[in-house]
Amino acid sequence: MHILGLEVTQNYITRPVCLFPASDEGNTHIISILTCISGQYPLVTNVTVTEGATANLTCRVEYNDNTSLQWSNPAQQTLFFGDKKALRDNRIELVRASWSELTISISDVSLSDEGMYTCSLFTMPVRTAKAYLTVLGVPEKPEIDGLTKPAIEGDHITLTCITQGSKPAADLRWFRNEKEVKGAKEVNASGKTFTVRSSLQLHVGRNDDGVAYTCRVDHVALTQAPQQATEVLEVHYAPQVEIIHSRAVPQEGQYLKLECVSKGNPSPDPVMWTKDGGELPDLDRMIVEGRELTFTSLNKTDNGTYRCEATNHLGTSSAEYVLYVYDVPTTPPPSTTPPLHPIPPDSTALLGTHASDPTVTGNRDPNAVGQHGTDHALIGGVVAVVVFVTLCLIIVLGRYLARHKGTYLTNEAKGADDAPDADTAIINAEGNHAHAEEKKEYFI
Repeated sequence: MHILGLEVTQNYITRPVCLFPASDEGNTHIISILTCISGQYPLVTNVTVTEGATANLTCRVEYNDNTSLQWSNPAQQTLFFGDKKALRDNRIELVRASWSELTISISDVSLSDEGMYTCSLFTMPVRTAKAYLTVLGVPEKPEIDGLTKPAIEGDHITLTCITQGSKPAADLRWFRNEKEVKGAKEVNASGKTFTVRSSLQLHVGRNDDGVAYTCRVDHVALTQAPQQATEVLEVHYAPQVEIIHSRAVPQEGQYLKLECVSKGNPSPDPVMWTKDGGELPDLDRMIVEGRELTFTSLNKTDNGTYRCEATNHLGTSSAEYVLYVYDVPTTPPPSTTPPLHPIPPDSTALLGTHASDPTVTGNRDPNAVGQHGTDHALIGGVVAVVVFVTLCLIIVLGRYLARHKGTYLTNEAKGADDAPDADTAIINAEGNHAHAEEKKEYFI
């Protein structure tokens, strides 16, 4: 009779298969068949624990005829034989011992405890089952190197995140605030554990100031929360300046505030205000408080270019604001003297709305000046066109009259051109002149 050993799989141990040669005696056949049918064989399962935890190894038998069970370690050292402890190791304890089960525990498991453990059932022959104990190495808390404080705008820096002691190799992930960014990963074996590095290349700008870069470790042994490390970048950069004004159209007598908004690290405090390249002239009405320049009451002397300048150790920046103080719009007071004669209502005024007529409301229409100016320009254009057309007609008429007169004189001398000699030409000219007297000229 031959009995094959147990087949070990990842999650369970299958039952053994019984094979019987044809040459065996009939009684041996019967005993072996009864043994296989009765289920007298050990059953175990693989175990996975985290380093430092407790591993429980259990061996069960469906049928046992008072046969002892035994656990041994990967070095084939007996741990427990039944309820008897064989190896002096305070970490190994008996949990349960009976004819059908033998369970032991190993506390504070280390990576050296990993391996194949054997449960033996001392029958004839001895039957065994093997369970693999997997120990997960917990990665250490990561550390971030390569950060210089403070960084300068425009610098190129490399952040490196390192974690050790993981088994299997851990996975490192980078986050810029809450957004994940990709790094370059490197894995090195160190005994049974792994050291993992991940690098992140940065071109530092002012937008990186105050940004948190986090390196997070993901691993199967970290069931509750991932290990992570965070560094906040501090970036120094030159200031940028902008002037914000409280009024779009400042007028005489009004209040005006100019605010110098400067962004820089370190903060460029205080800022400097100047007017037209010099100091502020009237500190009684021009009040400087921090970044603000306040005019309590504007007048025409405040016109000019105001400059705000901010400086830190990385540079200087400035902005300018051109101030022009406008006149206060005047409104004529309503007349208190009644008119001597009542003025009849204008029929054209009745066609419009009452609120849009300045004479009815008593208020000056702000667009009235622009409307009158447009009418005057239109009238002037019409007059210029009429004058131009008149001049053109006079010139054309004059040229026509001058050309008509020249033609008359030429016809008068036409007889002289046809005479063969001077005497005949004179006679012909006199004859033509006599006929010319009979012509009448009419000038229109």
